[in-house]
Amino acid sequence: MLPALLTYDASVSKLSWPGAIDALRRGHQRPRPEQGDLLLGSDEARLLNRAARVEGLGFAVKADSVFPGNARKGLPSVQGAVLLFDGDCGTVRAVIDSRLVTHYKTAADSLLGAQCLARAGSRHLVVLGAGAVAGTLARAYDAAFPDIERISIWSRRPEQAETLAAILGDLRAEVTAAADVADAVRTADIVSAATMARSPILRGEWVRPGTHVDLIGAFTPDMREADDTLIAAGLVYVDFMETVMDRIGEITQPIASGAIDRSHIRGDLYDLVAAGTTSRQSDDQVTIFKNGGGAHLDLMMASYVVDAVNA
Repeated sequence: MLPALLTYDASVSKLSWPGAIDALRRGHQRPRPEQGDLLLGSDEARLLNRAARVEGLGFAVKADSVFPGNARKGLPSVQGAVLLFDGDCGTVRAVIDSRLVTHYKTAADSLLGAQCLARAGSRHLVVLGAGAVAGTLARAYDAAFPDIERISIWSRRPEQAETLAAILGDLRAEVTAAADVADAVRTADIVSAATMARSPILRGEWVRPGTHVDLIGAFTPDMREADDTLIAAGLVYVDFMETVMDRIGEITQPIASGAIDRSHIRGDLYDLVAAGTTSRQSDDQVTIFKNGGGAHLDLMMASYVVDAVNA
């Protein structure tokens, strides 16, 4: 029997942000994963394979080709698929367009962190960045946080922020472009950063007490979005200790500078979900969540996709 082939266009209508968040929450109630990565090729042409096993969910392998030059040809720069294997007999349950898994996994990871750390009744979301991920985050927060009334989009290129704000005009919350990043952040309840910054664009002196900061963009040791002051002042959690602590500049650089030590990182999503209630210690505390991704999240989301499509 051939496995199901699940494309983005045919499957996306069956999924929801509450469903995706709940899938990650339930996944983090299971044992911690086994996982590994394989990277082949050069800067012009890479193949990234990420694999994970979670007891009770089975196995998944996500294989993505990364061809930056495809933009000049009108083709996506990242293309691939996720293979989902049954944990009991090894059958391939499905082959899933990796766009579908990544689209929901990335934002749902941050949303689950925010549900565990952000203040109840947060009303103003500031999104730093104006790319595809930023747009997805705005839509996801709008769907999952009903108290959000206002979304401000900031980008280094103001015209991009204005374009994205116009595209998001169908959201429940009011969406506008922010001209000044500092002014926007000073009035935020939640700040979600999804940029390709290699030096901090978000400064601790701008962040008011009680803000929740969601950091997504940095994924290598030489990338970061928040400065040492912010990281040192906040209650910091990551999504998974093994994939973030020694791999991402958001954490490795402030440790190297002496701004924090390793114990400053309080835990990860497994700890937050196990706590069962908010892990912030007061309404005035600044909380920080570092979204680092990982193959275990691809597995959790792939399982959700298959179950939702077959429901």
